[in-house]
Amino acid sequence: MHKLLSYKISLFFIIACSLSAHSQVLRKRTTLLMGGRFDISIVDKDSLSAEKNIDEVITEITRIENLISDWKPTSQVSEVNQNAGIKPIKVDREVFELTKRAIQFSEITNGGFDISFAAMDRIWKFDGSMTEMPSAEAIKKSVEKVGYKNIILDSTESTIFLKLKGMKIGFGALGEGYATDKCRAMMITKDVQAGIINGSGDMSTWGKQPNGKDWKIGITNPFKPEKILAAIPLKGGAVTTSGSYEKFVVFNGKRYSHIINPATGYPATGLCSVTVFGPNAETANGLSTSLMVLGQKDGLLLLQKFPDYSCVLITDKGKIVKSKNFAYKL
Repeated sequence: MHKLLSYKISLFFIIACSLSAHSQVLRKRTTLLMGGRFDISIVDKDSLSAEKNIDEVITEITRIENLISDWKPTSQVSEVNQNAGIKPIKVDREVFELTKRAIQFSEITNGGFDISFAAMDRIWKFDGSMTEMPSAEAIKKSVEKVGYKNIILDSTESTIFLKLKGMKIGFGALGEGYATDKCRAMMITKDVQAGIINGSGDMSTWGKQPNGKDWKIGITNPFKPEKILAAIPLKGGAVTTSGSYEKFVVFNGKRYSHIINPATGYPATGLCSVTVFGPNAETANGLSTSLMVLGQKDGLLLLQKFPDYSCVLITDKGKIVKSKNFAYKL
């Protein structure tokens, strides 16, 4: 999946090894899905059940990937993109509703978040090859096919139509969070005791570790990536981080993130890391991306519309900023 909007900092979970008196086992597996790394941990009554449930999680993520990955030519989203400016495409209700929620995010951020970013020309290079900024004309042209208002949804027919030829939609800034949430719900329905599903830094958790303690999430210090800034307990919640400390360019003393504002074509500036906590990884994913683009002031205003979510921001100058409802000391 395209990751132009959201580069995930390496969040990681901290697992205690001791087991409680209750019969519980912890099994972990790492695999590549949706263009990134998934770490799946399941706490269950025995090893066989845990491994079987990990298999089911992988099957579910693969199913979602085959529906929404815009780099898979046979996915429904790819079919929508291939028919941009031509005709509406009927999609599964699941894909339709995910697209609808993404458009609502686009509206609430005034285009700071936009699922049609996949059509953006990649004129910014963050591999060390750029020696000067692109021209204002080139930047403007790079986003001329981007615009969520040109996505037409028909709820009755369950169709998606992109009005302009060359338009594309992509779920690189929502897909992993959506997948981890779906898998968590599936495991809870099966009465699986606990687990944590980490999709490239988008995490959904439930239950507790085998020793009875909460899962703990380590937030990377963006200026010292080998160290953690803090270890935060999660009580059946979700967390996602977006950041730019590894991919950026500097022109005239100003730092430009690789995360591009789809409304303007210019890179985000001001923040190098955004971590969002809340009940739902899909929403946290969209918020972390949006806050990076909007910046500290407007980002915190946006977060006030989501009272169940809190955040930790780190500015380009290393200042740590927490939302008022963030419950833990750093």
